[in-house]
Amino acid sequence: MIDPYSVLGVSRNASKDDIKKAYRKLAMKNHPDRGGDETKFKEIKEAYERITEP
Repeated sequence: MIDPYSVLGVSRNASKDDIKKAYRKLAMKNHPDRGGDETKFKEIKEAYERITEP
């Protein structure tokens, strides 16, 4: 299983704000509507959800 923190490029002790910023930056870069890879976008989204949802 892929480490969600490494997918987002943040450390395990990153603040919620830093995690959100990293997610948004990667999501914008990889969003399919902006010419990004759908598979990579889904991986980023799942990583963010795994970190932020209890």
